[in-house]
Amino acid sequence: MFPYKTSFSLQRNQGSSLYLQLSNQFITLIKNRTLPPKTKLPSSRNLALLLGVHRKTIVACYEELLLQGWVESIPKKGTYVHANIPILHQQEYLLDDEEFCSNTTNFTFNKNELLERKTYEIGKDWSVLDDGISDVRLTPLEEIARTYRRLAGKKSTLEALAYGPTHGNLKLRKALAEYLNTTRGLHISEDRILITRGSQMGIFLSSRLLLQENSNVIVGDTNYIAADVTIKEQKANLIRVTVDENGINTQEIAEICKKKKITAIFVTSHHHHPTTVTLSAERRIHLLNLAREYRFAIIEDDYDYDFNYNHAPILPLASHDTHGNVIYIGSICKTVAPVFRIGYLIAPKDFVDQAAKTRRYIDRQGDALLELTFADFIRSGDLDRHIKKILKAYKIRRDLFCRLLKEELGDGFSFQIPKGGMAVWVVLNKKYSWDLLSENAREFKLEIGDWKRYDMQNSNHNAIRIGFASMNEEEIRILIEKLKQAFMKMQG
Repeated sequence: MFPYKTSFSLQRNQGSSLYLQLSNQFITLIKNRTLPPKTKLPSSRNLALLLGVHRKTIVACYEELLLQGWVESIPKKGTYVHANIPILHQQEYLLDDEEFCSNTTNFTFNKNELLERKTYEIGKDWSVLDDGISDVRLTPLEEIARTYRRLAGKKSTLEALAYGPTHGNLKLRKALAEYLNTTRGLHISEDRILITRGSQMGIFLSSRLLLQENSNVIVGDTNYIAADVTIKEQKANLIRVTVDENGINTQEIAEICKKKKITAIFVTSHHHHPTTVTLSAERRIHLLNLAREYRFAIIEDDYDYDFNYNHAPILPLASHDTHGNVIYIGSICKTVAPVFRIGYLIAPKDFVDQAAKTRRYIDRQGDALLELTFADFIRSGDLDRHIKKILKAYKIRRDLFCRLLKEELGDGFSFQIPKGGMAVWVVLNKKYSWDLLSENAREFKLEIGDWKRYDMQNSNHNAIRIGFASMNEEEIRILIEKLKQAFMKMQG
């Protein structure tokens, strides 16, 4: 007789019910043919006595197995392993556990090397270079949580828990329209806004709607890598033009438009990613005129618009667009914290409506309760107060970072102090290699990361973005010291 008592392990303090633990272990025995088809199971009374559990536990277990089709009950005879359970062909593995899950598929699927990104394992006492992200420790969690709890407790909020508009919560769209009209000089209503899960979703949706195989898209010779990948995923052609201290070169764009059909241009006009330069007023107007004449779309990423330290922000291209050429994309994630996936796509209504239809099959809708929270967060003035608070902190950090970088590493690195944003575009003297510097940096517990993503064209500009906003003053000093030690070792 099969030794049932030694084949089961029941944990009374585990979250799972005893009958479910028992039924799952029976299933394992049936799958591995320890209990072959037509095997008779003990009576519920006998098995209960053997395992020291209540008979009702065994009855519930057998009922579960019966419902799932693993066993069959034959009147006046008993419970048997189902006669028609097919053999499950499994590869033999030497494992401690009886159950396992393969790490590799037994079917084919599409893989794309474009989507690969390097990851690095680091310890708690390591410093890590980021390319300009906010300091989540400054997030106004108390205000956000208080608003969220208040809204969650209102009966009127219940309707927001059901399926809602794919365009996003109406109250948030209205609040954003008012806010962006005031702060960005836009002239929009809520029907021209699609709420997204961040700016990347806006870039993705725009690419899906605009591009076909071999469509021509103009970008800067240095550009936001995620935008490059998204455009390439649509099998479009990337045409690169230079970026200088005045932003993307619109004269080069004009020459290209004379020779080729251009579908779209991607631009981060306010703080170009990665170099941080601002697109000049002259080039903004030139670019809008070119878009009108050659009928291409401008995908304008509202990157770091809220972070300006030297002057008021220059209004976006979208604020001057009177012919329906600009798709304006931004997010609150970067301003508040990356975890709050609230972004927006603004364009003429026909494009927004089609983007909403496309979004339905990617992500049916956003988090309406979170969207309601941020509608209140914006209208109450909490967002403006948060921006003013972090602007002061980030300016201090920018000044300290740039001063220390110049004083300690001026011979090896060159840079321009950014007028805004959360990062510095740092050029390493071409006598030296980021590869070697990265290798040396790890000895001092500093992770530089995948610096090559800033030069996908192999132009050898030898520069990367280094973020300063996410670090407090002590952390900035530690990072600069580690970078200095790594640089000195590289010099020999």
